[in-house]
Amino acid sequence: MSYKPLFSRALGADPKRLHFAAHSHHLWPDASFDGQVRAWAEANRYADRKWDVIFGEVVPKAQAHVARELKLPSADTVVFAPNTHDFLVRIVSAIEKKPVRILSTDGEFHSFRRQAARWEEAGEAVVTRVPIAPFDTFPARFLEAARAGGHDLIMVSQVFFRTGWMVEAFDELAALADPAGPWVVVDGYHGFMAAPTDLSRVADRVFFVTGGYKYAMSGEGAGILHAPPGFGRRPVVTGWFAEFGDLQGPPGGVGYTTDAGRFWGATFDSTPLYRFNAVRRMLDDADLTTADIAAHARGLQTLFSGAVSDRKAGRLSEAELLNPVDGKKPRARFLAFRHPDAQDWKARLQDANVITDVRDDVLRFGFGLYQDENDLGRLIEVCRRVL
Repeated sequence: MSYKPLFSRALGADPKRLHFAAHSHHLWPDASFDGQVRAWAEANRYADRKWDVIFGEVVPKAQAHVARELKLPSADTVVFAPNTHDFLVRIVSAIEKKPVRILSTDGEFHSFRRQAARWEEAGEAVVTRVPIAPFDTFPARFLEAARAGGHDLIMVSQVFFRTGWMVEAFDELAALADPAGPWVVVDGYHGFMAAPTDLSRVADRVFFVTGGYKYAMSGEGAGILHAPPGFGRRPVVTGWFAEFGDLQGPPGGVGYTTDAGRFWGATFDSTPLYRFNAVRRMLDDADLTTADIAAHARGLQTLFSGAVSDRKAGRLSEAELLNPVDGKKPRARFLAFRHPDAQDWKARLQDANVITDVRDDVLRFGFGLYQDENDLGRLIEVCRRVL
């Protein structure tokens, strides 16, 4: 079945393009355009009263969508920001010990990588990084380091952005979490709406940060945080929206709302949440779940990796596939090929109007709803011809 009609505007903007970077800048479905227009219309219809609509309707709907997606017990543990970096800074600011002792990996995304390095320079953090390679021993090595203690914050990706390797040790990490420390933060950017994610067993002990830019198909500006109750009650970095609601705090001091709203910032653009709600409504109307989309992507990944193995896709057969398709296990929505010529291959494909993504020596192909087997056939032929 083809889902291209859901993306007619994006596909029509460049009909000859083959966009296989759904893991990077996911094309936006038509529903997101409707959400964008609605945001403009309501901002101008309600003007100064628009925040009543945003916090009375738009935010609660978005919270409910996130809670349903992640199997959270309550939607009031969900809050939004323009990006996940905002949440990272606020979470760490709530840790009262200095320097903050952080356990993480050498495979985290740039927001954390850069910020953590700067905290170290400033003497505000001590960071221990567990190498993610070799991955077959990574879960055991990371858990051993976490259980050794001595950390205030444990930060790890659900899916590593460069390799596509997927971590499934959240129950074990959650068992170590405590409001007094350590806190566990999972970067779910490449997991949220990419693979079914059930946080129901760990929602009371684990932070989960993600956003709408990739598999949620909602574009920039929709950073998402699930904050477990009792963890990080009073972030030092805080905005005035965090004082709306049932407040707690020292007498005469700065009060914070008791739900996830304690991590709110200040005035923000609500348009991304309109887009997110519209996309989720589209998926509901089409009776599409994350599991359905993941299965569609897996089918395309299987065909493509098979063509590569059969030497039908040019020199890609010379590359190391870092995350092979393995049965029906949950997986990343992209294939990661490591080769010294990855940068050149990406450029060659782009010259042929095939959009992929490269990280150092890893060429990534991302798969989504707006691709079908005809697109895959064209992709294989272009790879054969230009690589």
